[in-house]
Amino acid sequence: VQLQASGGGFVQAGDYLKLSCALSGSLFMVKSVGWYRQTPGKEREMVASITTGGTTKYEDLVKGRFTISRDNAKDTVYLQMNSLKSDDTAVYHCANAENGYWGKGTQVTVSS
Repeated sequence: VQLQASGGGFVQAGDYLKLSCALSGSLFMVKSVGWYRQTPGKEREMVASITTGGTTKYEDLVKGRFTISRDNAKDTVYLQMNSLKSDDTAVYHCANAENGYWGKGTQVTVSS
């Protein structure tokens, strides 16, 4: 399974970004996909996840601001991030953690 994240960038606090995660390979193995973020000196944290059935989970700090979704026809998972804060600055990775597949991250920088 390969995952490719894109869509990061440099924005102002209060702005929005939409990240995309394109999946390829043996997708029958994939039961869920998650977005994770990491900043230097901090542990990686799960931001949001979505199962093949559409069940979603969110980290408390992003509830109400971030929305994870998937387009099965395009084998793509999205993370819509609204009302961005400087604390959201991180490298964002998408992953099929249950099988140990991680994609390269995309940098999100939010300036206050």
